[in-house]
Amino acid sequence: MSAGERLPGTPVPMHRWDGHGGVSIAGDTWGDPDAQLVMLLHGGGQTRHAWKGAGETLGKSGYHAVAFDARGHGDSDWAATSEEYAPDCMVEDLACVAKALGSDRPILVGASMGGGTSLLSIGLDKVDAAALVLVDMAPRIEPEGSRKIQEFMNQKPDGFDTLEEVAEAIANYQPHRKRPRNLDGLAKNVRLGANGKYVWHWDPKRRAGQRINGDYRDRLSAAADTLSLPTLLVRGGLSDVLSEAGAQSFLQQAPHAEYVNVKNAAHMVAGDRNDIFADSVIEFLKRVAPPR
Repeated sequence: MSAGERLPGTPVPMHRWDGHGGVSIAGDTWGDPDAQLVMLLHGGGQTRHAWKGAGETLGKSGYHAVAFDARGHGDSDWAATSEEYAPDCMVEDLACVAKALGSDRPILVGASMGGGTSLLSIGLDKVDAAALVLVDMAPRIEPEGSRKIQEFMNQKPDGFDTLEEVAEAIANYQPHRKRPRNLDGLAKNVRLGANGKYVWHWDPKRRAGQRINGDYRDRLSAAADTLSLPTLLVRGGLSDVLSEAGAQSFLQQAPHAEYVNVKNAAHMVAGDRNDIFADSVIEFLKRVAPPR
């Protein structure tokens, strides 16, 4: 099951892999398949397309970059129940895709929700990663920033009447970004519902299975305490989700980790400043896990 009819111009996924419990996972790849694998995990409410620029740059830099839609997002299947959106199911999907790609030691790059999945997969020994990059994600985040994300994702549950309304909703959530004049790019963010309205691409019931409660944050903190692999934390300087205090708290837990603060970028760091983001990540990776 999916959100509805795909709009004309929505990019077709290059690949599909079997995820946990038979959920089909859609993804795109860039670069030499025999090179060092870099797995790019998007945030909640995003899709693999959030990584397109970074993926292309990584591929040109000698890596095999892979971005996939999390279950219940984009072109990946919806899970049968809300319980199957629990963080552990996301971790199992990650392990399944890594195995399907034949990689024993992938590099994990995760933003927000994807960062949590990456960190938890390492803490649970589900993925033996060569390096970890967390993007605006740490065990300690700001409740107010998290609340704004929830409000954005919960608006218009029955759908939007026009793409202009969709664009306005995104612009209100990301006022620091210039609103695009051409709305064609929104095709990958929404689907056409049975009621004729434009609805977000994600499964509404995933919200019940992925509630960021204290237990989840405690598990992330416990995973951070175990980190010994090369680690980079990237924070958006304008982010209201990961504060500087939250970043420093993580760096105390993982004192070996490196840190980059990207000015003029908010929570969606890669989308806001892909140039600086990609350069920072590639500089780090070439030192700690160079392309084969």
